[in-house]
Amino acid sequence: MKFPVKWLNDYVDISDISIEKLAHEMTMSGSKVEGVENLGEEIQNVVVGKILSIEKHPDADKLVVCKVDVGEEVLQIVTGAKNVNEGDFVPVALHGSHLPGGITIKKGKLRGVESCGMLCSIGELNLTLEDVPYAIEDGILIFDREYPLGMDVKEIFSLNEDIIEFEITPNRADCFSVIGIAREAAVTFDKPFNLKTPVIHETNDKIEDFASVEVLDKENCMRYAARVVKNVKIGPSPKWLSDRLKLSGIRSINNIVDITNYVLLEYGQPMHAFDLDNLAGHKIIVRKANEGEVITTLDEQERKLDSSMLMICDSEKAVAVAGVMGGLNTEIEDTTKTLLFESACFYGANVRTTARKLGLRTEASSRYEKGLDPENVIGAINRACELVEMLGAGEVVSGIIDIDNSNKEGKVLPFRPDYINNFLGTDIPKEDMVKTLTAFEFKIDGDKVLVPSFRSDIEGEADLAEEVVRIYGYDKIEATPLRGETTQGIKTKDQKMADKIENVLIAQGHYEVMNFSFVSPDIFEKINTNDETIKNPVVILNPLGKDCSIMRTTLVASMMDTLSFNNNQRTPNGKFFEMARVYLPRESEKLPDEKKKVCLGMYGGYDFYDLKGSIEAILDNLNIKDYEFVAEGENTTFHPGRCARILSGDKLIGIMGEIHPTVCKNYAMSAKAYVAELDFDTLLSLWVSDVEYKPLPKFPAVTRDIAMLVDDSVTVGEIEKIIKKCSGKILEDVKLFDVYKGEQIESGKKSVAFSIVYRADDRTLTDDEITVVFDKIVSNLEKNLSAQLR
Repeated sequence: MKFPVKWLNDYVDISDISIEKLAHEMTMSGSKVEGVENLGEEIQNVVVGKILSIEKHPDADKLVVCKVDVGEEVLQIVTGAKNVNEGDFVPVALHGSHLPGGITIKKGKLRGVESCGMLCSIGELNLTLEDVPYAIEDGILIFDREYPLGMDVKEIFSLNEDIIEFEITPNRADCFSVIGIAREAAVTFDKPFNLKTPVIHETNDKIEDFASVEVLDKENCMRYAARVVKNVKIGPSPKWLSDRLKLSGIRSINNIVDITNYVLLEYGQPMHAFDLDNLAGHKIIVRKANEGEVITTLDEQERKLDSSMLMICDSEKAVAVAGVMGGLNTEIEDTTKTLLFESACFYGANVRTTARKLGLRTEASSRYEKGLDPENVIGAINRACELVEMLGAGEVVSGIIDIDNSNKEGKVLPFRPDYINNFLGTDIPKEDMVKTLTAFEFKIDGDKVLVPSFRSDIEGEADLAEEVVRIYGYDKIEATPLRGETTQGIKTKDQKMADKIENVLIAQGHYEVMNFSFVSPDIFEKINTNDETIKNPVVILNPLGKDCSIMRTTLVASMMDTLSFNNNQRTPNGKFFEMARVYLPRESEKLPDEKKKVCLGMYGGYDFYDLKGSIEAILDNLNIKDYEFVAEGENTTFHPGRCARILSGDKLIGIMGEIHPTVCKNYAMSAKAYVAELDFDTLLSLWVSDVEYKPLPKFPAVTRDIAMLVDDSVTVGEIEKIIKKCSGKILEDVKLFDVYKGEQIESGKKSVAFSIVYRADDRTLTDDEITVVFDKIVSNLEKNLSAQLR
């Protein structure tokens, strides 16, 4: 938000405050000044002069010698410009003057003739043709009118004005206006704030005879006001108005359009002017667009609308996109004789969504999307009509159409000075608090505070405390030393477990990944899930696009994206993991259930048992001993027969397995993929964090390997269960070290090999003892699983 500083003086007298102090104090009180600029800062001692005579240079054909009257004296100036004539009023840089770029002008001789200054072009004054349309680029600037001789050129082009720019946060919609900043300045410097009521001299006509308004969508149009101006005279704006717009970064177009832009800056209220004669039925209808309806906007672009967009229409067609841009079919033209001013308050979220869908963000939409004050509508439209009369641009018809659907109940908060002081750690007198809040236009009634309608950012007592302290001064709050003993922070149990899991997986060769929590609804089809629980996601109300329109309910899809990306980048293999939350809706609850999951993934030179090994490493590191892998054939994301649920008693830790070939194809993966998803909270509940340390074993271990042929349908878990059951207490460890299927193995069979470690705590085991146990294992494997010892 930038504008010339002098504009503030219309509402608060700050003429006695330096620009440096203004910038500092406004920043300290909460209105951060981004910068201060003076366009003519580098221009010094350049004045208006009149060329009295022009003579040829005696020694140079391309130079002329001019006599120039600058008010106090007549100077001799040599120039090579071809566009100067006697009687022209021109900018003259005097001896010792300064120009942009660090240029200093001094007296000197040009080919033997003294020159006491320089005639300036627009470029030398750092101006453009947009600033001075009547000038030429390659010649001296010839003024289009006579100015007082000796007048500072900076006054002609308003180059001597300070321009201030504020960095306004989105929650302070009221400060996106000169009036809002002036109100802040008045309180900051303890000066009166003077907001005058616009004065309008209306005609005897009645607005009802000219136009009517109907609002069909009251939810998205909280207030709509209209006024009519007849006998419109389109023309250029006066210099004071066009200069203020130019210094605020807005190009002057014509008096009517400039008035709407001026009010936008001054009041922060977007406005629009319609050519009333082009409104069918002289009627305004505020409604939702029809699906596929088309409008050509003022930028001459044809835009297709959908049924969520709010439109301004006449009795036949759309004439504007509400809060975004007007239509070309009712724009103000040189032939316009009667116009209708629109000043409205549209629902910010709807305007923001519409602007985003159309790819059309304007000054109006950027203000509407922050939330505007319905009470500002009437003052703004009346100010526009006042300016119309001031500029002689037309006659204002009597009356105003005002359809007000806004909530008139103001926000009321408790006023507790003791709470504010305790909250801030201050001792500010109640009288000072009342003075500050009253200056900000809060109304205090006993122990209650009525928040002004333009302060939508005020939600609670903490906000009131902020209003008080930013004027009192943050620098006045005395520092209070910390009390009590300094303690050392510790990690929570789940943080410690997360660290352990991370360290284990990194040691296993996994790389950690972090994926977005916002995903596409297409993921359920891609992973071919039949789990209805995860097919009911939390939907984002205002997504950036379809690809991030829901919150993920599983990490499997994100892991498949990671595996697919790396595989398609021709990385031969990879092992990854992610610890993150999934979001599951809860009935009758606004917020979803955020469950933390651990997802592992690998592809390339890895298989089912590598994934199982990583999971076992996690479980063993967490001292979870009682777990088993149970075959799972119902989950359609995974390959049937190559999937297992991980259980500990009746608790489901997670699921793991080879991804179904169809799912791999959906992700354009040429390699087999293996994924597991574990429930973090279940692991946390099973984690035995208190480790029991045992002395090193006194007696040696005995290792026996066993290899067998079993049916392809027999799982490793079934074999392990028999080995553990038959081995009894002397079993220390059992590990799978080989699974083989090939030419030497008959079809439908596989070779499975385990390494079994035995040890007793009280003796050295004998071969006879081991043989008994080993024979028992073989017997049970043959009996229960039809295994054949190799």
